[in-house]
Amino acid sequence: MPVVVVESPAKAKTINSYLGNDYTVLASYGHVRDLPPKDGSVDPENEFGMLWEVASDSKKHVKAIADALKDDNALILATDPDREGEAISWHLQEALTKRKSIKKDTPVSRVVFNQITKKAVTEAMDNPRQVDMPLVEAYLARRALDYLVGFNLSPVLWRKLPGARSAGRVQSVTLRLIVEREMEIEAFRNREYWSVKALLATPRGQEFEARLTVLAGKKLERFDIENETQAEMAVQAISSRDLSVQSVEAKPANRNPAAPFMTSTLQQEASRKFGMGARQTMSTAQRLYEAGYITYMRTDGIDMAPEAVTAARDAIKTLYGSEYVPSSPRIYKNKAKNAQEAHECVRPTDMMVKATDLKTSDADQRKLYDLIWKRTLACQMEGARLERTTVDVGSEDGQVVLRATGQVVLFDGFLRVYEEGRDDVVDEDDKRLPQIDQGDSMDKLSVTPEQHFTQPPPRYTEATLVKRMEELGIGRPSTYASIVTTIQDREYVRKDKNRLIPEDKGRLVTAFLENYFRKYVGYGFTADLEDQLDNVSAGDADYKEVLGRFWHDFSAAIAETSDLRITEVLEKINEVLEPHLFPPNEEGTDPRLCPNCGAGRLSMRTARSGGAFIGCSNYPECRYTRAFGPPGEEDDSGIPPEGKLLGEDAGDKIYAFKGRFGPYVQRGEVTDDNKKPPRQSIPKDWRPEEVDLPQALQLLSLPREIGPHPEDGVTVWANIGRYGPYLKHAASTSERGGTNANLESIDEVWTVGMNRAVQLLAEKVASRGGRGAPAKILRDLGEHPDQGGQVSIMEGKYGPYVKWEKVNATLPKETEPDSVTIEQAVLLIDEKAAKKGTRRRKAAPKKKSAAKKTTAKKAG
Repeated sequence: MPVVVVESPAKAKTINSYLGNDYTVLASYGHVRDLPPKDGSVDPENEFGMLWEVASDSKKHVKAIADALKDDNALILATDPDREGEAISWHLQEALTKRKSIKKDTPVSRVVFNQITKKAVTEAMDNPRQVDMPLVEAYLARRALDYLVGFNLSPVLWRKLPGARSAGRVQSVTLRLIVEREMEIEAFRNREYWSVKALLATPRGQEFEARLTVLAGKKLERFDIENETQAEMAVQAISSRDLSVQSVEAKPANRNPAAPFMTSTLQQEASRKFGMGARQTMSTAQRLYEAGYITYMRTDGIDMAPEAVTAARDAIKTLYGSEYVPSSPRIYKNKAKNAQEAHECVRPTDMMVKATDLKTSDADQRKLYDLIWKRTLACQMEGARLERTTVDVGSEDGQVVLRATGQVVLFDGFLRVYEEGRDDVVDEDDKRLPQIDQGDSMDKLSVTPEQHFTQPPPRYTEATLVKRMEELGIGRPSTYASIVTTIQDREYVRKDKNRLIPEDKGRLVTAFLENYFRKYVGYGFTADLEDQLDNVSAGDADYKEVLGRFWHDFSAAIAETSDLRITEVLEKINEVLEPHLFPPNEEGTDPRLCPNCGAGRLSMRTARSGGAFIGCSNYPECRYTRAFGPPGEEDDSGIPPEGKLLGEDAGDKIYAFKGRFGPYVQRGEVTDDNKKPPRQSIPKDWRPEEVDLPQALQLLSLPREIGPHPEDGVTVWANIGRYGPYLKHAASTSERGGTNANLESIDEVWTVGMNRAVQLLAEKVASRGGRGAPAKILRDLGEHPDQGGQVSIMEGKYGPYVKWEKVNATLPKETEPDSVTIEQAVLLIDEKAAKKGTRRRKAAPKKKSAAKKTTAKKAG
């Protein structure tokens, strides 16, 4: 039986049902190989050789395929019909060849199908081909580019901009779009203007609304009525005159349906209609595709197979009648930049299957399928026929004219099934008007002025962002969802009420890249690079030449940043983000003047542990800080910048301070002799402004030692940590090992007893199958004779070992733990410590050399 390999088990199950017992269908579970996340995985010095390794999760899947090939020496690669699918097939062929599972006489073929139906799968099996290497090379170029940008640019960010997480070839450009839109919004200054509307009645008593378009004989522009006084004068001009219908103009109009879905338009419409994110849309569409309900969902094509067009027209005639079927099929021009990568549109595989017919109870799948089904049928339906009416009502002297517009649907056509959603658009021309005849006099029921302010451009939704990326040529259909998701996962952007808002760290990264790597976050540069990659996939360009041109300039740009000082970078970002961080204040004074000392200058600072804040240049004399961002967004802690004295205890002053990571209490002051006085964070459940001396002393008494654990004698502690109150079973609260268990309330930290603590710790260990339980001490040997520190013999998972500080030395197999002396233990510790030191010194050059040799061999 030939071995057929697809990506997912769901797809494998569906295809197996079509092929029957003559084939073995297995899943690769996505990509089987990737570049290791370490230096040297792509080697620009050796023709961009790439060092691939099989992912640990994929080894068992590759082995299953290799084992199946032992029984039948034939392999059919049936992965998805796009660049990524072609790459997975290539990776599988390479990995299996390396394992020697593919031999010289093993027939290997590639089949593709755009839909998982019996007919499509059978036809694909009858028309096999070989792996398309230009498509694979386009994938290799993209993967190498993304690696080179991420692995070389991200460390620059870490060194020059602490707290930044990563940069990416496309993600950074997409982030720039969102940040620039936010800066447009912040720089926007609204402008007041007024409009005047009148509620009128026909001689037959039918009401309609009209808008003032001519005043004092002059056509009104948007800002002609600037204030309330002018608006009232306009109201008076209308109210004091008799109005009659001057003209009624009715024009026929047609509306044609939108093209069928491709990846980007599907994501946009699912976002508009259902609020579904790009990732959610694609995962839902993936399940529909694997179940055989829709065609492949990653495509930039909008053409439809002739048989599908015929099926759609037949379905329309059956469901809605022949008058809804146009005389000839609608043809939609394929907009794919590269025809070789273009597939059919996203459509149902069976036009007569409605959402209610699906064999799934998943609501998202039903909603998305219904959307695809309606859009597909609508795109082949007759257009809608409308009548648009414009009515002008005015005074006899021509001083005022009001206009009413509306439309009547004469034949609904495709609107019976589907109407495309809109982004941030309100159309006032859709309302229906009553019967109005020229010369009719109009009764004025009311005349109303309305105040308006110009609005800033709207923030992006995932739908409008994908649309903008598509317009600019940034990314491709298969990458939109992952890019939009990545910038949110990295906390550069947050989503609020379906709108994308840049976080401050996203602004920082964008400001840095725009100043020091402007070319590489340029929209034109990124789009041009995408076109070059499309040329590679079409076989019109060499991918190594594309990589070479990019790397020549990019590596030089990276080198130029090596001499940048952090202070220089921060001051540049201060300048760029000044409108955001230090906007003009109402008093007209310098917004960067420190409000605490009145002398220092405010600027952005970064913390070693990551993150940014605003601080005073007079530090440490002035300790004023506020959150990174515009003034007024600080936490309302009720603690002044210089701190709050709570009282004294044992001769020490006890303070409450507002820190970058939240409010805390402190014993004593920072001096040259006491650079790190005892501190403890104020719990989130406590109001910082209400914390008094007794509560502060309670906090400063932590961690609280409950006592030795009755089973092993290791100390049990109660403390408050980053995630709330907890217990720790370890030698000290700073030890990385041991077992932690959450406490239910802050109060328990000072009240929990040993019995309750033992119970909670035991429950925690049991909940994770015993993992994390502290190692058992077999013998204490005493202090290290030279270095100090306890030396113990521990019971380990793989046998007993000697422990001293961070050094663990395994006991030889023939050695009994009871017979080990302190001298023998110290000897084992010294040997292990020396061995670790030698490895650290020698490992780096060996690893680098090996990587180069391997990649040179794999340059193709």
